[in-house]
Amino acid sequence: MKTFIKKDVVERVVEKTGERPDLVAKVANELFNSLRDIMMGPDHELRIEIRDFGVFEVKKTKPKPKARNPKTNEIIYVPARRKTHFKPGKILRESLKQPLEGNETDKG
Repeated sequence: MKTFIKKDVVERVVEKTGERPDLVAKVANELFNSLRDIMMGPDHELRIEIRDFGVFEVKKTKPKPKARNPKTNEIIYVPARRKTHFKPGKILRESLKQPLEGNETDKG
């Protein structure tokens, strides 16, 4: 699995826009910091909708009073918490539905 880091994103934006790398890096950092700050904020449930990309959601889970530890078989209480969810937008979702080129299941 290939991993892309923030630096890779910045480099792509620099290639497409011709902007200075330091300026693009500053904007990218502030964008990601702002998204993180919103998601970490006091709202228990929220949506960040970015048109033509997707929706980031913070959802509240229910407490699980009778969860079981699989190692010890002990019944434990798991409190309610928040979790993140990403739902891709239409363009991304349709692109991901396309069959892979060079069928990777035929390795042998």
